[in-house]
Amino acid sequence: MASTPAHPDGAVHPGAPTDAPRWDYSPAPETVPVTIPERTQLLIGGKFVDPASRKRFATVNPATEAVLSQVAEAGEADVAAAVAAARKALKPWSKLRAGERAKYLYRIARRIQERARELAVLETMDGGKPIKESRDVDVPLAAQHFFYHAGWCDKLRYAVPGGGDPQPVGVCGQIIPWNFPLLMAAWKLAPALACGNTVVLKPAETTSLTAMRLAEILQECDLPPGVVNVVTGAGATGRAIVEHKGIDKLAFTGSTEVGKLIARACAARGTRLTLELGGKSPNIIFADAAIDQAIEGIVQSIWFNQGHVCCAGSRLFVEESVLPEVLAKLDIRMRSLRVGDPLDKNTDVGAINSRQQLATIAKYIEEGGREGCTVCQPGAQALPTKGFWCRPTYMTGVQPSHVVAREEIFGPVLAVMSFRTPEEAIQRANNTPYGLAAGIWTEKGSKVFDVARRLQAGVVWCNTYNQFDATSPFGGFKESGFGREGGRHGLAAYLAD
Repeated sequence: MASTPAHPDGAVHPGAPTDAPRWDYSPAPETVPVTIPERTQLLIGGKFVDPASRKRFATVNPATEAVLSQVAEAGEADVAAAVAAARKALKPWSKLRAGERAKYLYRIARRIQERARELAVLETMDGGKPIKESRDVDVPLAAQHFFYHAGWCDKLRYAVPGGGDPQPVGVCGQIIPWNFPLLMAAWKLAPALACGNTVVLKPAETTSLTAMRLAEILQECDLPPGVVNVVTGAGATGRAIVEHKGIDKLAFTGSTEVGKLIARACAARGTRLTLELGGKSPNIIFADAAIDQAIEGIVQSIWFNQGHVCCAGSRLFVEESVLPEVLAKLDIRMRSLRVGDPLDKNTDVGAINSRQQLATIAKYIEEGGREGCTVCQPGAQALPTKGFWCRPTYMTGVQPSHVVAREEIFGPVLAVMSFRTPEEAIQRANNTPYGLAAGIWTEKGSKVFDVARRLQAGVVWCNTYNQFDATSPFGGFKESGFGREGGRHGLAAYLAD
């Protein structure tokens, strides 16, 4: 497909001149033109409406800095209307025969599949991630979550101890992050709907477009009015959801700092809550590991989605005897990573989500240098002149006390440390306030089970990393949050005691 220029309003028009600049909009051959509205609305009570506040804010393509759309900013009145609509829809939706609820979820999953290419392009344009990740990971997993939970609708009595007739919690407020916008929406919506709850969903302000496109899909599938309401906005909108007395359960995925504030608010009111927060996950390579396989695991653990992953393996622990080999091979592998146009199917590392996040990442890289770390950014590929870009980075000479080893960077930055014994590896891996995920690389099965058992992490990957499935529960310990999402365990949060 020839290059297609972007219209100033963000819409992409087929048949436009083919000599347009590549960085306006250059889809890979398997992508499709996507039309983006000049202004978005809110989904409340089954209708798309303008915000009562009449306020909007721009969402930009992080790879080009071009404005894609003006996003509706929901205020307290809009949130109140959304909660009221969800409350009105709760009884009929929860009393609907389980098999009928399942049909709705199944239709949504199929429609996501049918619009997969469009959703993948939109996710990449709005978030900056490579199209191959949107196409091969985000969209298929979003559909999988709806398919999987459709199957649970008439089996909920098996999901909780004691069986009986499980009842929904009620009206659920769900606040999702900007790193996996469509997937996180599916991750939260599917179990809530399967259990008979109704929802007020707020996507992140920098990546609202696929949530609104999902809202269109809900309308196409004739989901009853008010079952899902989507309100876009920034921190004030999220705060209005958290503080609304009509919310029976809150689910939040995002930063630990915001999660703590939400936990205090919910504790004061007795509102049910699940939190999936930050991480500083260890990735441990033993000398007996298949090193070439482990190198690919390092790439997958930290440079997937530009490091915008809460469970990213951002602390690499390598057994001292193989550290030189690992670093040499890692350096070679990093030189092959392509950084650039996210819509190019050959791109490995896309754009950082926002200017603010890029500044945060740059601050940590500078801090690592000041603390005496060696900052390595292999590869001499020229970066685009527009957009928010950061080369894949790793640091050596890192000590556990260094800032880059302690704080979540949420970018493509890896802190490399060494160890001599399994005991030292486990002690260093657990020396963090977080406890979300971990990775282990070894050829010895007994070592895998011993180390995994002793790591303080909600998810432990063995000889792989960042592999997700709707059937597997996901969540952390300590400051990484509490509760689980996905699998049978994830249903419990959406069922009344």
